[in-house]
Amino acid sequence: MKLVIHGKNIEITDAIREYVHQKIEKAVNHFQNITNEVDVHLSVARNPRINTKQAAEVTIYANGNVIRAEESSENLYASIDLVADKIARQLRKYKERRQNKKNQPLVTNEIIPPETVVPVVTDLIGDRTPELPNEVVRTKYFAMTPMSVTEALEQLQMIDHDFYMFLNGETGEINVIYERNHGGYGVIQPRHPNGNGNTKNGKATQEAAMEKSHSHK
Repeated sequence: MKLVIHGKNIEITDAIREYVHQKIEKAVNHFQNITNEVDVHLSVARNPRINTKQAAEVTIYANGNVIRAEESSENLYASIDLVADKIARQLRKYKERRQNKKNQPLVTNEIIPPETVVPVVTDLIGDRTPELPNEVVRTKYFAMTPMSVTEALEQLQMIDHDFYMFLNGETGEINVIYERNHGGYGVIQPRHPNGNGNTKNGKATQEAAMEKSHSHK
């Protein structure tokens, strides 16, 4: 298992490195057969208005899936302890889901109840004040495997984020699934000039309009 440690606004001393190896390796010890790589990011916030200044983030790449956990506190070692416990729970859930899928019969159509997932959202900000960073800190690139909304929801629950971007296998479009403030989940879909949310439908509508135009000539 490959374990990489990165630091931001902090020097990764031998003591810190040894502590990370001890805690993270113990957390993933029972899951090494599904764990390919572990990235650990340690950071210290320099903003005096932030109480929890020292953060530990762990990202695990397991069989093409990403499992992530993040914790912060006023003590770096405490943050490492917290994130090690959380990532162990995330890995346990991931392994249980894999085992359940193996035991379940093949399902051809999956439907998420309307009260669980909202198809389209017009107001993402609500009464919150938008805050943009002064500069781009980090750019990430990753392969997007086509998946269903149900599979995207499972991924969201594993990465410890409030949103997840995915390639919708049914429409071929980029969608975003996210946690709603008042519970449940929402899905953001692209809206095209013709008012449809599906590129294939939009293309079919355009072709039908062209055929109708030619028939009148």
